[in-house]
Amino acid sequence: MPMISRAPDTGVWLLTTPHTSYALRVDGTGAPCHLAWGPRLTPSEADALVTPAAKPASSFEGRPPVGEELPVDGGTRYGPPSLQVRYPDGSRAFEWQPTGHRVLEPAPGTAELVLEFRDRVHPLHVALHYTVREDTDVIERRTVLRNAGDQHLTLLRADSAAWSLPQLSGYRVSHVTGQWSAEGQVHRDPLPHGETVLTSRRGVTSHHAGPWLMLDSGEASEQHGRVWSAALAWSGSWRITVQRTPDGRAGFTGGVGHEGTWVPLAPGEEFTTPVFAGLYTDGGFGAASRAWHAYTRRHVLAHADETAPVLYNSWEATGFDVDEAGQSALAERAAALGVELYVVDDGWFGARRDDRAGLGDWTPSAERFPDGLGPLAETVHRLGMRFGLWVEPEMVNPNSDLYRARPDWVLHLPGRERGELRNQLVLNFARDDVADWAYDWLTRLVAEQGIDFLKWDMNRAFSDAGWPGRQDGNDRLWTGYVANLYRVLDRLRADHPGLRIEACGGGGGRVDLGILRRTDQAWVSDNTDAVDRLVIQHGFGQIHPARAMSAWVTDVPNQLTARTVPLRFRFHAAMSGLLGIGGDLTRWSEEELAEGAELVAEYKRVRHLVQHGALHRLSGPLGEGPTVVQYAAEDGSETLVLAWQRGPRHGVPRSPVRLRGLTPQARYRDVRTGDVHHATVLAEYGFRPDLPSGDWASSVVHLVRGGGDEG
Repeated sequence: MPMISRAPDTGVWLLTTPHTSYALRVDGTGAPCHLAWGPRLTPSEADALVTPAAKPASSFEGRPPVGEELPVDGGTRYGPPSLQVRYPDGSRAFEWQPTGHRVLEPAPGTAELVLEFRDRVHPLHVALHYTVREDTDVIERRTVLRNAGDQHLTLLRADSAAWSLPQLSGYRVSHVTGQWSAEGQVHRDPLPHGETVLTSRRGVTSHHAGPWLMLDSGEASEQHGRVWSAALAWSGSWRITVQRTPDGRAGFTGGVGHEGTWVPLAPGEEFTTPVFAGLYTDGGFGAASRAWHAYTRRHVLAHADETAPVLYNSWEATGFDVDEAGQSALAERAAALGVELYVVDDGWFGARRDDRAGLGDWTPSAERFPDGLGPLAETVHRLGMRFGLWVEPEMVNPNSDLYRARPDWVLHLPGRERGELRNQLVLNFARDDVADWAYDWLTRLVAEQGIDFLKWDMNRAFSDAGWPGRQDGNDRLWTGYVANLYRVLDRLRADHPGLRIEACGGGGGRVDLGILRRTDQAWVSDNTDAVDRLVIQHGFGQIHPARAMSAWVTDVPNQLTARTVPLRFRFHAAMSGLLGIGGDLTRWSEEELAEGAELVAEYKRVRHLVQHGALHRLSGPLGEGPTVVQYAAEDGSETLVLAWQRGPRHGVPRSPVRLRGLTPQARYRDVRTGDVHHATVLAEYGFRPDLPSGDWASSVVHLVRGGGDEG
C-alpha cells in the first residue's frame, strides 16, 4: 500500500503509516476537511467515510467547530481559528480556493503531500504539508503562507495544524505543568467542555508547560487503550487550544506565539510554521511514549546513534570560583572516576565573579586563565576526556562591556525601564547583527579553545519585548528570534561536525522537538535531588527519550531540598538517562570515590540499553510501591530494570512488576547473580526487584537472554 494515495471518485487522500491511517478531502466549499485518524484503512474503507454534510443542530449553528484541517476565521465558523488574517484594507477572514496539489518524495522511505490553496479575494496563498515515513506512525504537519500581493498583511494567528479526534464517549487530556526546579509534572484530567488553552507567553518553551499533549477516552492506561498525541517543534512562545464541543467531538490546534503576538507578512514574503507532529497508538501511554522516543532518535536528534559519554560538570562544586588550577584538580578526580566529558560551567569569562556582571563578554578571564582555556583543554584531553564549556549567548548583564557598547541590542521599549530578571537582559536575537555576533564568537571559541561540547543556557524569559527602529519589529521578534537562534546553532554545527551541544533553559525551560533537532541532549531541571528527579524525569519521558535526558549525581544534603539519600540511589536515578556527575569530588571520601567509580563502570556496561532501548514504565513515581522502569533491547536479547523505593510503609504489599519486550519462551540470566529466569514468568507472573530493606533503597538488574536451555 502506498504511503499517500488519492481516490479519483471521492477525492479522499489517504496517508498510511506502518500501523495507522489518516484520511482527508477537500469538500464542496474548497475547505480541507478531516475524515479519519486511527487504525489502518484500505482506500475503499477510507472512501466509505465520505458522507453527506451533516445538517446543523439548529439554525443558530454554522460549520462544526471540529473537523477542518486548518479552521479559518471567516464564514459561519465560531470555534478557535488556526488561521486569522488582517488585510491592508482592515478586513479579515479567509475563504478556501484550491489551486493544486503535489506528492513528493523528499527522501527514501518518506512521502509528503502538499495541498495548495489561496484566498478567493486576497493574494494570500496557503500550502498544507503532510509528511509520513515508512518507519514511524508519527505524521508531521506544517503550513506555508505566502503573500503574493504588493501590500503588507498580518497573520493574527498562524497555527501549524489542527487535529480532529473521532467521537468518543468521553475525553481526557494529558499534559505537563511545572515551574523552575519542578518541571514536567504530569496531569491526566477529564477534558472540560469548551476551550482549554496550553501556552507559554515567555518567549521560550518554558518551565511551566510543554508544547505537547495526549488525548484519550479516559480509559487508557500505561499498557492499554487508544491514545492520540501531538508535539510542536518550537522553542519560543506557543499556544495549543483544545476544545470539546457540544456535539460530542474534540480537537486541538497549535502553533507559534500567544494572544497579541502577530506575524507580519511583507509582499512576496513567506512564513513557514514549525512542525506540529501527531501520533495515534492503541497500546496506551507507554506505547505512545515509545513511538515518540523512536521517532525522535531516528528523525530529530542528529547523533542519536552515538553513545553519549559520562559527563562531569563543575557548577555545584565550584560555583563562580573557577580557575585553571581548581578545574585541573577536579578534572584529575573526574578522570579517575571514569568520566569521559569534562564541562566547565559559569565563571570562566570576563569579569564574571557572580551573576551581576560579565554576561556578554565571552573571552576567558585573564586573571583566572592567563593563557586562555587552551592549557586546561589540553589537560582534559590528556586525561582522556572531551572538553566542554557553559555559555549563555542570548543574555547580557547591564554591567558588561557589551551592554555599555550596544545597549540597543537588548529587547526594550522606548522610554520604559528595562526590567531585569536574574540581573540580566535578553539580547534581541531577531536582529541579524546580534545573531551574527553570537555566531562569530562562538565559532572562534570552539575552534581556538579546543571545545568539544557546549552547554547552551538561556536563563530568563522575555520582558519589555520591543524592537525599536524596525517596522513591525515588536511583532517580528517573537518568531524572528527563534529562527535566528536555530540559524546560529545550525551554522555552528556545520562548522564543527564533532561539536555536541546540550540545550538548557535555566533547567528544563527549553525542551521541545525544535531545539532537540539542533542539539544532542537537554538539561531537564536545575533540581538535582534524586527523589524529585524521578518525578521530573517521568514527565520528560512522556515524549522525550532517555537518549536526550541529561541527569547528574550531586552532593548531599542537596543544595535545593536539603534531602540526603545514599550515593547509590543518586547514581541509579541518574543512570536512567545520560549519566552526569556534578558533586564536589575534592570532598568525596576514598570510599565514595571507589563506589562512584564502580557505579560509573556499571552504567557503561548497560548504557546502550538506556540510551537506545525501549522504555517501559512498570511502576510510577507517586505511588506507595517502588518506582520501576525497564529498558529493553529491540531484539529482546537483554533488558535492564531500575527500581527505587523511598521507604516502604509497614503492611503495604509489594506487588511484582511484569516485564516487557522479552523474547517469548526464552530464559534470561541475571548478570550480577547468575540467577536464571523464564521470560514467561517475568512477563506474565511478574518480577520483584531485589531492593534492600530500609529507606532510599534502589537496585539495577541486568538480564541477558540465553541463561540456560530455552523453553
